[in-house]
Amino acid sequence: MTTARIAPRRAVFPFTAIVGQEEMKLALLLYVIDVKFGGVMIMGVRGTGKSTTIRALADLLPEIAVVAEDAFNSDPEDPELMSNAVKAALEAGETLPVAKKQVPMIDLPLGATEDRVCGTIDIEKALSEGVKAFEPGLLAKANRGILYVDEVNLLDDHLVDVLLDSAASGWNTVEREGISIRHPARFVLVGSGNPEEGELRPQLLDRFGMHAEIRTVKEPALRVEIVEQRSQFDQDPQAFLQQHQPQQAQLQQKLVSAQEGLASVKIDHGLRVQISQVCSELDVDGLRGDIVTNRAARALTAFEGRSEVTVSDIRRVITLCLRHRLRKDPLESIDSGYKVEKVFNQVFGLENEDHSMAVLQNGAGQPTTSRAR
Repeated sequence: MTTARIAPRRAVFPFTAIVGQEEMKLALLLYVIDVKFGGVMIMGVRGTGKSTTIRALADLLPEIAVVAEDAFNSDPEDPELMSNAVKAALEAGETLPVAKKQVPMIDLPLGATEDRVCGTIDIEKALSEGVKAFEPGLLAKANRGILYVDEVNLLDDHLVDVLLDSAASGWNTVEREGISIRHPARFVLVGSGNPEEGELRPQLLDRFGMHAEIRTVKEPALRVEIVEQRSQFDQDPQAFLQQHQPQQAQLQQKLVSAQEGLASVKIDHGLRVQISQVCSELDVDGLRGDIVTNRAARALTAFEGRSEVTVSDIRRVITLCLRHRLRKDPLESIDSGYKVEKVFNQVFGLENEDHSMAVLQNGAGQPTTSRAR
């Protein structure tokens, strides 16, 4: 009897070695901790490491237990993450074969059809044999994994709607000719795009939980460090990965602990009221902004191993959660992120503190205005 050799996985640039782009990295880590945000939108010019960072995140995550040979990556212990066939087998008392696998990372191509994304039902087989013949799509493969859509602003709006509905509900429903199939589709939805190629409609943009803006690094020393890191990785990927393995393992454990501790994190009622006040004064439509900001602040608190959300936690996430929900005024030149920070400071009583610091730094008794980054 011969044992099949398992081919080594393709080397992926380690997440902990990525220099800069802290806003993007924070948004992705928070979303992994609490996947109910609905999605992360990353907008930035080409060549800023969007795809590299997202693939690095998928490689960072610990392996998951799945039901062997199941097309939906069913969780052997959680009925909410099981396909109907697996659930039926479990209820019948069958022993489920379990295997370990890397968190799936699914790339959604721009030309994908709705059938390719959602899956198809073989109507002829269903009518002739009386069985629900379902061919799983990309949403089935992405269950319990990451679904990445590059250039999401160029994707058909109806497909974006389908992705966001599944990401928010955790389920995908396919209906054809009176036949309905439903399967779990709980995944981390990450969309990236170049603002030069157009924006998503506001109704769709609002459905993304967080919106990170990334720019080309300007500081020469950081640019050199990025180039050197990439060169080292390209020359000897395995040695580079080995060098960063301790940091990768530490971050992986930190994420696992944050997921486990998230339920115990508390946020004071007064802070929740102030978050809603910020949303109200920014004239944010709907309540998604309030909900996501609360979730993101709790996820950050869990990530740092604490149990009580602070004003500092809210300050670090609120721009990510609200900047894309503001109404666009073509005549307004002020950056939406700066606008969120300004209202946050007013509502949380930090305006006077910032003003005093500006006067001290100026030294002449005249207030200075500085744009927070």
